[in-house]
Amino acid sequence: MREQSGRSLIEIIGVLAIGAIMISGTYAIYNSTNQKQKRLIASETLKDIATKTKTLLEYSGYQNVSVDFLIESGALNNDKAPAGNQDWSITSNFDGTEFSINLTGLTFDECAYFTTKKFDWTNRITVNGYDSSATSYCLKTGDNKMSFYAQ
Repeated sequence: MREQSGRSLIEIIGVLAIGAIMISGTYAIYNSTNQKQKRLIASETLKDIATKTKTLLEYSGYQNVSVDFLIESGALNNDKAPAGNQDWSITSNFDGTEFSINLTGLTFDECAYFTTKKFDWTNRITVNGYDSSATSYCLKTGDNKMSFYAQ
């Protein structure tokens, strides 16, 4: 009689289960790293927008600042928002001494990230209309609005 060698169905299922766990873990790590990278890029883009706006309009005042103005002047390449949805803006205060970069449609995680990160180019940050840097004003629904103010 010939000896049979092979694997039982239980062993095969065990190997497949271990493989599935490894793949899901790899996906979770990739997703986390990808989100961190997107937030870092958004932070750098916001800083770049603020720096270019200051350079362009610091001495004349920020009354005419807008996304379209910055694109026309060459300070921005396109109207793509750094984070959130594409309904974003750059506006000045009533006397033109300060401007704000306004983002909408931020997720709770994005909102929490931006409120806990300290930016050297901002004077203050508002979250959903509240002048605060506390994550308690971030909505879990994913429709957060943030404004970054600079002079």
